[in-house]
Amino acid sequence: MLGFTRDTRGVPTYRDDAIVLRTHLLGEADKIVTLLCKKSGKVRAVAKGVRKTTSRFGARLEPFTAVDVQLFEGKSLDIIQQADTIGAYSSAISHDYAKYTSAMVMVETADTLSDHDYQQAHYMLLLGGLRSLAQGDHPSGQVVDSYLLRALALAGWSPSLEVCAVTGEPGDHRAFDVSLGGVVAANIAPPGTPQLTPGAKELLQALLAGEWEAVERAESGVSSQVSGIIAAYTQFHLERHVRSFAHLDRSEKTTVTH
Repeated sequence: MLGFTRDTRGVPTYRDDAIVLRTHLLGEADKIVTLLCKKSGKVRAVAKGVRKTTSRFGARLEPFTAVDVQLFEGKSLDIIQQADTIGAYSSAISHDYAKYTSAMVMVETADTLSDHDYQQAHYMLLLGGLRSLAQGDHPSGQVVDSYLLRALALAGWSPSLEVCAVTGEPGDHRAFDVSLGGVVAANIAPPGTPQLTPGAKELLQALLAGEWEAVERAESGVSSQVSGIIAAYTQFHLERHVRSFAHLDRSEKTTVTH
């Protein structure tokens, strides 16, 4: 499939694979759709008449859906001319509260990260995460935690887990300071720095590497601590409050379908 970057494509009409991040109502029948495009990065576009019952592709432009989209380049907002479904994840995610709140955190994070230094890997990571949520491959909380760590790593903010984040000294450091970038030596850790419980560092490493067998073996108390650390670490580096965290539902049981 052909795609063009926002500053080099040089044509009024272009085509790309995209994920719908969010939508806003516009007038009586239109929507503004924010897309994360594989080639073009984040794009805001108008879907004209999409709220009419006669719309040809209204249902294809719901949040969390992956689409093959054709757009016309406008002055301020592009215009969606055609959309064909690649991944119909919206329904499966939206009808499950744990999946829905996890997906909201993921797309909000992707929305922020794509404002600067966009890479195609961000699109692929989000696509894989939404697919995993929709299919129920792993518990929703684990999917969102793994996504956040990987997305931050792509942005250059991978937490230091093997060596002290300040000195580079290797060791079994258990103090984790989000502002310093990960684990730090005991003699460097500021007063009150949270201490990782046994198994927490290993769980962080497994989530970052996508080692799902190790992730699913983690005890619930360890998982809870790690989730809190990841949430704090994410919001520190994004330099903003991720509003969707307030609604994140982590009550889902660890049993998964295969």
